[in-house]
Amino acid sequence: MPRHNTAKDRAARIFRRRQIADLAALKHALGTPSRTTVFRVLSSAGYLTSYSHAGRYYTLRRIPRFDEAGLWAHGEALFSKDGTLCATIVRLVGEAPAGKTHEELQAQLRLRVHDTLLDLVRDHRIDRADLGRLYLYVSADKAVGEAQAVRRRRMLSEEPAPAALPEPNLLIEVLLAVIHQPDEGPTGIAADLDRQGRKVSREQVEAVFARYGLAKKKGGWRRLQP
Repeated sequence: MPRHNTAKDRAARIFRRRQIADLAALKHALGTPSRTTVFRVLSSAGYLTSYSHAGRYYTLRRIPRFDEAGLWAHGEALFSKDGTLCATIVRLVGEAPAGKTHEELQAQLRLRVHDTLLDLVRDHRIDRADLGRLYLYVSADKAVGEAQAVRRRRMLSEEPAPAALPEPNLLIEVLLAVIHQPDEGPTGIAADLDRQGRKVSREQVEAVFARYGLAKKKGGWRRLQP
């Protein structure tokens, strides 16, 4: 029986071992310095490029087990059944019954999407509705986009009103407390300030966290990317 050791076979072996690979690893596995050769082999096998890390990582289309949103992660490398970040956002926004906010997309896709959203709106691939409290990204199809905005307005009207921010001097105290006590959450910050005679509710501290995009991570709190 003939022995098969084609470039396609060698590429398949590296993906069986690693599931994903970057260009340098593929060149090494295929024994070639040529990008053209690598992509010719990838194209013949069927591949996807990561939408994270500026498209640095590759995988074969048969490897990912996508979640219900069509997304798959291997370590920090993120992939979508749509291939690119732009195409993924267009689909997610279009499929969302009540559209998507920037924060929702950023959390779901696990990376910054602000500039990509602006580009997609500018290119008329999605639209943006100003709902007062937030910007909502909706389908570029006018009828679909209007229906999404109506549903989101209904959702917002049913939500309890957010707590008001504390007055400016107390707001500064809250932010300073976050800096000096990075392992504390809103409940702990509120309790500590209360012990110091600064009356602020947990809800008001939560409003500060929400307003300034503070999120908990191991080792303390961090500022979310805009």
